[in-house]
Amino acid sequence: MIWLLGILLLWCPQLIPQALAQVMFSDTEVRTILRHGPWPPAMPPDPSNRVSGHAAAIAFGRQLFFDTRLSRDHQHSCATCHQPVHAFTDGQQQSAAIARVDRNALPLLNLRLQRWFGWDGKSDSLWAQSIHPILDARELGASADLIATRLRTDTRLAVTYTQVFGTSSATDTPETILVNLAKALAAFQETLRTGRTPFDDFRDALAQGDAAAMARYPQAAQRGLQIFVGKGQCSVCHFGPNFTNGEFHDIGIPFFVTPTRVDQGRYGGIALVQASPYNLLGPFSDDPARTTASPTRYIQQLHRHWGEFRVPSLRQVAQTSPYMHNGSLPSLADVVRHYAELNEERPHTEGERLLQPLHLTPDERTDLVQFLRTLCGPILSYDGARDPAE
Repeated sequence: MIWLLGILLLWCPQLIPQALAQVMFSDTEVRTILRHGPWPPAMPPDPSNRVSGHAAAIAFGRQLFFDTRLSRDHQHSCATCHQPVHAFTDGQQQSAAIARVDRNALPLLNLRLQRWFGWDGKSDSLWAQSIHPILDARELGASADLIATRLRTDTRLAVTYTQVFGTSSATDTPETILVNLAKALAAFQETLRTGRTPFDDFRDALAQGDAAAMARYPQAAQRGLQIFVGKGQCSVCHFGPNFTNGEFHDIGIPFFVTPTRVDQGRYGGIALVQASPYNLLGPFSDDPARTTASPTRYIQQLHRHWGEFRVPSLRQVAQTSPYMHNGSLPSLADVVRHYAELNEERPHTEGERLLQPLHLTPDERTDLVQFLRTLCGPILSYDGARDPAE
């Protein structure tokens, strides 16, 4: 049975001009489309971070995000690789601060909807993830001792620290200071959210049976959406309101960094999160019940995890090129081409066989790209209105 549109054409001929601008979605397709909303969903505070959602911590975290004093050389900040103008990426194939890293910068949007962080999921909280670039010699290249010294010698920062955390930087250990600053950074990053998109308006109109509102959604985007939930099977991994299952897959992108060096992907990430003193099972979590720690407790490192990388959200995707963990695909058209002409060979025999070449026609590829472009909306800061770049 075909969705409401067919009934409207039969019984409401006056709506034919608008209805003709729409694609005939099956009941199965409609159910799948509706599962990609509504937007925005609830994003409650993080129980492992006692300052999550606190206005003072958010403001402090925003200040720290752009502060080059978190870097060893006073030249770089979180915003070096996560620029507001690029949807909190940097537009580079691989990011570079003190030195170049092996991976593309992920956008920092709608992060409260994630349970793993980074391309390899090496962190199980946003505040733990925020520690990594501070300490990584290629990124900010600092240390807990250096960060503590700079905080203690800046009266304004030290006073703000005490106001936010209720303790003094003069008596807190350097490691405690590092973790607390990471929690302030996380509190700010949690507020970076995407607003409603043309797709969200179409999805809600579809749910309400509003043919006139549905007709305002471009026909090419409707055709692309039908491919996304149907022939393309994109929604197998990119599903739900945030267009991701939050997991990790091998999608045929080589994981060799050089001919003799590999990026282990999820395999290495599992080892890192299990060994981290900052994981949700450790002493720095503010959640004594460990209510969100079960995935960390039970995750197992398997050989098949080699070469698996995060399934990123597709919200704001048109603004976050280049794509894939290594930034190897410059445009959305290149991404669609990759899946349409997928090389089914895998570098290791235990790699998953989830994907098959899509064999899309040129017109279908164009329509799919047009749909993906409709997943962009405004980026909102913690006050729910202002662009963080302002």
